[in-house]
Amino acid sequence: MADEATGRAVVETMQAINQAWLEKRVDDMAPALNPDIVLVFPGFSGRIQGREAFLAGFRDFVQSATLHEFHDHDHQVDVVGDTAVITFPYEMVYSRSGERYRATGRDLWIFQKKGAAWVALWRTMIDLSESPA
Repeated sequence: MADEATGRAVVETMQAINQAWLEKRVDDMAPALNPDIVLVFPGFSGRIQGREAFLAGFRDFVQSATLHEFHDHDHQVDVVGDTAVITFPYEMVYSRSGERYRATGRDLWIFQKKGAAWVALWRTMIDLSESPA
Protein backbone atom coordinates (compact mmCIF):
# COMPACT_ATOMS: atom_id res chain seq x y z
CA MET A 1 0.00 0.00 0.00
CA ALA A 2 1.21 3.47 -0.81
CA ASP A 3 1.86 6.09 1.83
CA GLU A 4 -1.01 8.55 1.99
CA ALA A 5 0.68 11.43 0.09
CA THR A 6 1.94 9.18 -2.72
CA GLY A 7 -1.40 7.41 -3.03
CA ARG A 8 -3.19 10.75 -3.15
CA ALA A 9 -0.85 11.99 -5.93
CA VAL A 10 -1.57 8.90 -8.05
CA VAL A 11 -5.33 9.23 -7.49
CA GLU A 12 -5.18 12.94 -8.40
CA THR A 13 -3.36 12.12 -11.64
CA MET A 14 -5.95 9.46 -12.45
CA GLN A 15 -8.79 11.85 -11.71
CA ALA A 16 -7.21 14.52 -13.94
CA ILE A 17 -6.98 12.00 -16.80
CA ASN A 18 -10.63 11.00 -16.35
CA GLN A 19 -11.79 14.59 -16.01
CA ALA A 20 -10.06 15.51 -19.27
CA TRP A 21 -11.88 12.92 -21.38
CA LEU A 22 -15.16 13.44 -19.51
CA GLU A 23 -14.96 17.12 -20.49
CA LYS A 24 -13.97 16.17 -24.08
CA ARG A 25 -10.48 17.63 -23.59
CA VAL A 26 -8.77 14.43 -24.74
CA ASP A 27 -5.50 16.12 -25.74
CA ASP A 28 -5.13 17.44 -22.18
CA MET A 29 -4.43 13.83 -21.15
CA ALA A 30 -1.22 13.69 -23.22
CA PRO A 31 1.26 15.02 -20.61
CA ALA A 32 0.15 12.28 -18.19
CA LEU A 33 0.74 9.50 -20.75
CA ASN A 34 4.06 7.88 -21.61
CA PRO A 35 4.76 8.17 -25.37
CA ASP A 36 4.82 4.33 -25.52
CA ILE A 37 1.74 3.70 -23.34
CA VAL A 38 0.05 0.34 -23.91
CA LEU A 39 -3.70 -0.28 -23.81
CA VAL A 40 -4.69 -3.93 -23.51
CA PHE A 41 -8.27 -4.49 -24.66
CA PRO A 42 -10.78 -6.13 -22.33
CA GLY A 43 -10.29 -9.87 -22.13
CA PHE A 44 -6.72 -9.37 -23.38
CA SER A 45 -8.17 -9.63 -26.88
CA GLY A 46 -5.72 -7.18 -28.42
CA ARG A 47 -3.57 -4.17 -27.72
CA ILE A 48 -2.47 -0.83 -29.01
CA GLN A 49 0.75 0.97 -28.22
CA GLY A 50 1.60 4.65 -28.37
CA ARG A 51 0.14 7.86 -27.03
CA GLU A 52 -1.55 8.89 -30.28
CA ALA A 53 -3.32 5.54 -30.74
CA PHE A 54 -4.34 5.61 -27.08
CA LEU A 55 -5.79 9.12 -27.40
CA ALA A 56 -7.52 8.21 -30.67
CA GLY A 57 -9.67 5.68 -28.80
CA PHE A 58 -10.81 8.34 -26.36
CA ARG A 59 -11.39 10.83 -29.20
CA ASP A 60 -13.56 8.28 -31.01
CA PHE A 61 -15.63 7.69 -27.88
CA VAL A 62 -16.23 11.36 -27.02
CA GLN A 63 -17.08 12.16 -30.66
CA SER A 64 -19.41 9.21 -31.27
CA ALA A 65 -21.09 8.76 -27.88
CA THR A 66 -23.06 10.88 -25.46
CA LEU A 67 -22.07 10.25 -21.86
CA HIS A 68 -24.96 10.47 -19.38
CA GLU A 69 -23.27 9.21 -16.21
CA PHE A 70 -19.78 8.24 -15.06
CA HIS A 71 -18.84 7.20 -11.54
CA ASP A 72 -15.53 5.83 -10.29
CA HIS A 73 -14.81 5.04 -6.66
CA ASP A 74 -12.78 3.02 -4.16
CA HIS A 75 -9.41 3.77 -5.74
CA GLN A 76 -6.81 1.22 -4.64
CA VAL A 77 -3.16 2.26 -5.05
CA ASP A 78 -0.06 0.12 -4.60
CA VAL A 79 3.40 1.63 -5.01
CA VAL A 80 6.75 -0.12 -5.32
CA GLY A 81 9.65 2.24 -5.88
CA ASP A 82 8.78 4.51 -8.79
CA THR A 83 5.90 2.33 -10.05
CA ALA A 84 2.25 2.58 -9.00
CA VAL A 85 -0.75 0.42 -9.82
CA ILE A 86 -4.20 1.94 -9.42
CA THR A 87 -7.45 0.05 -9.79
CA PHE A 88 -11.01 1.20 -9.31
CA PRO A 89 -14.53 0.11 -10.22
CA TYR A 90 -16.57 2.33 -12.50
CA GLU A 91 -20.05 2.59 -13.91
CA MET A 92 -21.18 4.64 -16.84
CA VAL A 93 -24.26 5.16 -18.99
CA TYR A 94 -23.84 6.38 -22.54
CA SER A 95 -25.66 6.52 -25.87
CA ARG A 96 -24.22 5.66 -29.24
CA SER A 97 -25.98 5.18 -32.59
CA GLY A 98 -29.37 5.71 -30.97
CA GLU A 99 -28.86 3.00 -28.34
CA ARG A 100 -28.29 3.54 -24.61
CA TYR A 101 -25.83 1.34 -22.68
CA ARG A 102 -24.74 0.76 -19.10
CA ALA A 103 -21.12 -0.32 -18.70
CA THR A 104 -19.45 -1.46 -15.49
CA GLY A 105 -16.01 -2.78 -14.80
CA ARG A 106 -12.69 -2.22 -13.12
CA ASP A 107 -10.01 0.01 -14.60
CA LEU A 108 -6.37 -0.97 -14.00
CA TRP A 109 -3.57 1.50 -14.75
CA ILE A 110 0.18 1.36 -14.16
CA PHE A 111 2.07 4.62 -13.58
CA GLN A 112 5.74 5.51 -13.30
CA LYS A 113 7.12 8.46 -11.36
CA LYS A 114 8.93 10.92 -13.65
CA GLY A 115 10.34 13.78 -11.63
CA ALA A 116 7.42 15.09 -9.59
CA ALA A 117 4.76 13.65 -11.93
CA TRP A 118 3.10 10.25 -12.26
CA VAL A 119 2.91 9.16 -15.92
CA ALA A 120 0.65 6.35 -17.20
CA LEU A 121 2.44 3.40 -18.85
CA TRP A 122 -0.26 0.72 -19.20
CA ARG A 123 -4.03 0.29 -18.94
CA THR A 124 -6.66 -2.39 -19.18
CA MET A 125 -10.28 -2.84 -18.13
CA ILE A 126 -11.31 -6.02 -16.35
CA ASP A 127 -14.66 -7.44 -15.28
CA LEU A 128 -16.26 -5.40 -18.08
CA SER A 129 -20.00 -5.77 -18.47
CA GLU A 130 -22.13 -3.85 -20.92
CA SER A 131 -25.88 -4.05 -21.35
CA PRO A 132 -28.71 -1.98 -22.78
CA ALA A 133 -29.73 0.74 -20.33
